[in-house]
Amino acid sequence: MDRLGSVDAFVKAAELRNFSEVGRQMGISSSAVGKAISRLEQRLGVRLFHRSTRSVTLTPEGQLFLSRCLRVVEELEAAEAELSAASSPKGQLRVSLPLVESLLLPVLGSFIREYPDIRLELDFSDRIVNVIDEGFDVVLRTGEATDSRLVTRALGHYTPLIVASPTYLSRRGVPRVPDDLHQHACLLHRYPSTGKVDRWLLRDGDSVLEMDLPPRLTVNTVEPLIELAVDGQGLAYLPNFLVRRQLADGRLVAVLPAYATDRKVFRAVWPSGRHLSPKIRVFVDYMAKHLFPEASEERTTAG
Repeated sequence: MDRLGSVDAFVKAAELRNFSEVGRQMGISSSAVGKAISRLEQRLGVRLFHRSTRSVTLTPEGQLFLSRCLRVVEELEAAEAELSAASSPKGQLRVSLPLVESLLLPVLGSFIREYPDIRLELDFSDRIVNVIDEGFDVVLRTGEATDSRLVTRALGHYTPLIVASPTYLSRRGVPRVPDDLHQHACLLHRYPSTGKVDRWLLRDGDSVLEMDLPPRLTVNTVEPLIELAVDGQGLAYLPNFLVRRQLADGRLVAVLPAYATDRKVFRAVWPSGRHLSPKIRVFVDYMAKHLFPEASEERTTAG
């Protein structure tokens, strides 16, 4: 293994702390990884890792060397990205997405047609994923990104709404204030990753009410709630982008719209410290343009 390959093995070992996993990713044996790092240590005249049967940790000299190597690796990645930017984006792209297929699938389908050289590996889940440790290139999620190792871009905004069918409201009455919800059939969403029920949040002046409601039924994905609400089974609390068509054609109506909370963010996140590859750039740009087209039009008009 040449000098640059040894540095690459060292950087991967510092990140993964497992020679076998480094070998698997590089397509070589774990012993070859160990020999490459030993030769690097001999050349530098310092020990880079403390090794034991249970763990691999950096020495102070290894930590110093890693900081320099990361700068070199980042420059190499930037140079490669600049050279490949003019060519068509291609390669595998691992993406984790929330379970909101009605929003995502049409846009993903058109993306696949437009960029046939990008192979998508899609993980649909509402669980909290570790972007870096699980090897995702991009993750789409709602809410805020708090990990400093991640870059984030807002793709659009949405507002959670309480909705019900006109037949249900004619049968059970229209809630006028938040407390009226306790007398209604509430269709709730439980997060499968945590087991917690999604609380309905309503704004009352400067305060936010966190409603603890008796469930008519509970499901672990949000999209069945749409059909249940249309069928007149009760009230559901859903992002407005999921029920846009049903609100437009009158199958659903918004309940207590004056109490709706502020808009929330739907965003893309990806690991920082890397030059943005063409395949990630075109994917994020495409999602930003097509997932929430009304937001894209607003930005264009405002600009």
